[in-house]
Amino acid sequence: MWWDNIMSMSEIIFEVREDETDGGYTASALGGGIHTESKTLDELRQNVREAVDCYFEDPVKAPSIIRLHFVHDEVLAR
Repeated sequence: MWWDNIMSMSEIIFEVREDETDGGYTASALGGGIHTESKTLDELRQNVREAVDCYFEDPVKAPSIIRLHFVHDEVLAR
């Protein structure tokens, strides 16, 4: 199962997107069911840490590195 892989990882990667319509940010773990959102980047960093802590109840199984991958879409109009 996919959660067997996430439980043994030393690193977890979150895809971070900025909500261009309403502002704020969303973050989702790649390959896992961890999601969070916030209004600011500082708040997002804190929320991601808290979400990982809640998901991995056993600190030994929690990844030691949390990586935030920022996705930015750029539209070029002609």
